[in-house]
Amino acid sequence: MSFVAEEYDVGVVGAGHAGCEAALAAARMGLRTIMFTVSVDSIALMPCNPNIGGTSKGHLVREVDALGGEMGKNIDKTFIQSKMLNQSKGPAVHSLRAQADKRQYSMEMRKTLENTDNLTIKQAEVVEILSEGNKVTGVKIHTGGIFPCKAVVLCTGTYLKARCLCGDSIQYTGPNGLKAANELSESLKKLGIELMRFKTGTPARIDKRTIDFSVMEEQKGDERVVPFSFSTDSEEIQIDQVSCWLTYTNEETHEIIKENIHRSPLYSGLIEGTGPRYCPSIEDKVVKFSDKKRHQVFIEPEGLDTNEMYLSGMSSSLPEDVQYKMYRSVKGLEHAQIVRNAYAIEYDCINPHQLHPTLQFKGVEGLFSGGQFNGSSGYEEAAAQGIVAGINAALFVQGRELMLIDRSEGYIGVLIDDLVTKENHEPYRMMTSRSEYRLLLRQDNADLRLRKKGYEVGLICQEEYDALCEKEQKIKEEVERLETTMVGAAKKIQTFLEQHNSTPLKTAVSLAELIRRPELNYDIIQEIDEKRPKLREDICEQVNINIKYAGYISRQIQQVEQFKKNEKKQIPKDFDYDKVKSLRLEARQKLAALKPVSIGQASRISGVSPADISVLLVYMKQKDNQK
Repeated sequence: MSFVAEEYDVGVVGAGHAGCEAALAAARMGLRTIMFTVSVDSIALMPCNPNIGGTSKGHLVREVDALGGEMGKNIDKTFIQSKMLNQSKGPAVHSLRAQADKRQYSMEMRKTLENTDNLTIKQAEVVEILSEGNKVTGVKIHTGGIFPCKAVVLCTGTYLKARCLCGDSIQYTGPNGLKAANELSESLKKLGIELMRFKTGTPARIDKRTIDFSVMEEQKGDERVVPFSFSTDSEEIQIDQVSCWLTYTNEETHEIIKENIHRSPLYSGLIEGTGPRYCPSIEDKVVKFSDKKRHQVFIEPEGLDTNEMYLSGMSSSLPEDVQYKMYRSVKGLEHAQIVRNAYAIEYDCINPHQLHPTLQFKGVEGLFSGGQFNGSSGYEEAAAQGIVAGINAALFVQGRELMLIDRSEGYIGVLIDDLVTKENHEPYRMMTSRSEYRLLLRQDNADLRLRKKGYEVGLICQEEYDALCEKEQKIKEEVERLETTMVGAAKKIQTFLEQHNSTPLKTAVSLAELIRRPELNYDIIQEIDEKRPKLREDICEQVNINIKYAGYISRQIQQVEQFKKNEKKQIPKDFDYDKVKSLRLEARQKLAALKPVSIGQASRISGVSPADISVLLVYMKQKDNQK
């Protein structure tokens, strides 16, 4: 028998990385929020890799933090090793990556959620999204209980009609043997939502006591740990770190895989869903990169209080007997005992073209979506979508304008724009190469780019916002000082330049011009900078980058200005593309199906050419002139 519970403003379905950020955002914005999960013990679960961040993903975590999210703060509390990646390259691709204590990460996030005002956690499977007309009214759970909600955020991850495969063994469960959600998919279809089938996978976990680390390469963390969160005091996180280890597959490993490839559900036809191209299984690597004699395998600890070790780079869905042979052929794993088998997981997700850039469904008012359910992969991509969906669900209930982050403002903008605009035939993974403005969208300046948005929606407090404004002012003042402070060919200056293998001066130059020399930087020139003020490390970093890359940054700013012009050219929601007779049929069909919000978004749709955009612009101008 059904019962009706008290009404909530926002309902969040799922408690993974997207669900946590969505629920926290809505609750912290003052909305009565309820978060549903199939198991309270699975809150912020890390069912695959035991780390947060990585190339481009570290950018997303920093941006979530800048908006007022929790992932960065949580990993700062629970990391066991930290590294800044790509330090030999330019600052645009520097990315932070931290190994997590999985159990602690989940427990800390749960503690935060349980102690957040306006937030209720409910262990229950949501089986139906309730609506009147095309507007959400609430959710129904497996017991028949009805929870009225003014907005709902779907963050179902990999749980919808999930099944796990290990060889020809199939278990109809979610990740880590947790209960799958088998009824909600039908409810979504009734709402007119198109579902797809995607697949992802995970490697085996090995007992640490059965690994020979003496034949592997030790991978240590950075001597000086950089925090993920802009709110974390860096002095408080300088801890003793654990090591990871590097080994490699070999020709014997590859031969074992080739001999048994027909037993992999990936190749036998058992797997229906599409897997991630940029995080392939080991059998995929061996088949697609047959010229490679070896592949890297990183041995990563799952936590401080467990002997489970994660074999990064060797995810698989091969049968258990093959897994033993394959893993034991790897140097250092000859006596490995498997604690948890590797497996593939299939699940229902949506075609994200059904979403607006705000992550609200086009056909269902008040229904939002975030995370792997949107056809993406990774904890960080999930959290980024989760906080945007949660913010916008709250703004929707408050009757305020929804928040947009465009491609020029953040990696979050690139991620969402790619999902809702471009054709994605496999789980989407964020990469630095996807961002055309990556020199502007660095991980080090995420607060300067996005914290104001977090303040405007109510997730960043006045004190934090004032600190941001002060930081901006100090950066500006110091850059101006360096641009106008001149030094000449005095003996002290010439000696300094010779010591640093830098060309001596013939005329006076500014300190900024010296900083732009490849062999010099802001920290090095302090020896000859007599009036240098005492500034925080993060401010010094921004000063150095802003001066050293000034020319490149200026050019990207010009590109962004042109981009913004097209983004501002809005296309009416009810625009009839069939009336634009000069448009090619393919363009008409794609535009009508995707309903882009702007000329800029329309120009990024696959199958829409620059000529089509020109035709569209001419038509829209003619219509405006007729008004």
